[in-house]
Amino acid sequence: MAEDVCLYEVDDKLSIITMNRPDKLNALSEDLKEALEAAFARADEDPATSVVVLRSNGRSFCAGYDLSGTDTSWAQHRQNPLKWHERLTHELGMEMTPWYMRKPVICSVQGHALGGGCELTMFCDMTIAGDNALFGEPEGRFSGTGPGFIMPWLIGYKKARELLYLGDMIGAEEALALGMINKIVPVAELREATIKYAKRLSLIAPEALVMTKLAINRGADASGFRNAMQAGIDVVSPLYAAQTEVGVEFRERVKTDGLPAALKWRRAQFDQ
Repeated sequence: MAEDVCLYEVDDKLSIITMNRPDKLNALSEDLKEALEAAFARADEDPATSVVVLRSNGRSFCAGYDLSGTDTSWAQHRQNPLKWHERLTHELGMEMTPWYMRKPVICSVQGHALGGGCELTMFCDMTIAGDNALFGEPEGRFSGTGPGFIMPWLIGYKKARELLYLGDMIGAEEALALGMINKIVPVAELREATIKYAKRLSLIAPEALVMTKLAINRGADASGFRNAMQAGIDVVSPLYAAQTEVGVEFRERVKTDGLPAALKWRRAQFDQ
């Protein structure tokens, strides 16, 4: 059931949202995306809380969008740029929800934060990572990219180009140095440290948190942030409908050998 893939609870002044597909590394299925959006809306409207925590069960925060084949809409959109534009626009809207929520959202990351999962962490107000965290956007290796082109805004164009072009992963220490995250803690202490950090933030008057976040966001939008995010979707939608050599071979390998084997095949080419 959709409600089982995303959990919601209140701890003092905290709304805690937990993605709960640990066996799938919390890959963003249709059910999870829908449940996550509902949880964000519930948290932002909850009168009992002033700070939101986003976290995941299992060994990884989020491995990105679900490419396992159980989500058949990917195949249905193939070779239709307009359908891809519609889909990617919706996915970008989901990812950007923490950015435009009234309340600050603290992201708690262990293990993999890849693709859409990596973008989701960057759209949160602050991120605390376990020392085993790995961040990256490998979509380019499979003839995809986006939908949220926030990385250049956080870490600058040179490094963002490198990571987005090559699809390499970086560890927590490098992510901290680049300004992608705020704090690193031992992964065994991640949950406790995140709650402690969030409760410290909840000592600030809710009104001050809301207005400070709004002021920062208005400044970003005045600099073109919102338009830049939408422009990214407008540009890359045709790519998802294109029949690239790499993309075709990757999809064929997924069909014949399964997704893990296809990912291993492509990763090996970059590890030589």
